[in-house]
Amino acid sequence: MQIQLNTDSSIQGSDSMNEWASREITDRLSRFRDHITRVEVHLTDVNGARSGEMDKRCMLEVRLAGRQPMAVTHVADRVADALVGACTKLQNALDTTLGKDRDAHRRDTIRGAN
Repeated sequence: MQIQLNTDSSIQGSDSMNEWASREITDRLSRFRDHITRVEVHLTDVNGARSGEMDKRCMLEVRLAGRQPMAVTHVADRVADALVGACTKLQNALDTTLGKDRDAHRRDTIRGAN
């Protein structure tokens, strides 16, 4: 799973932030690693130089093998909270999307029963 971190000019994208974000995403999405080829992280400060509540946004775009990309967004007071919230939303979205396929292919149908 490849992870790419993008930040705007208001958020400093240091090496330590990149390592932390990569570790956090890898840990939280590890059970989907066979399906995910790439995760793009976009961290932005909605208000820019002005301060304010709920102004850090994290958008996660995930590329799944053989599927259309999926994206989720979360807004919070801190960058860390925005990333964790977006990861939680992405986990739920992946559970829904991949869970439907798993049920459709592994469930016994009435046509197969004799």
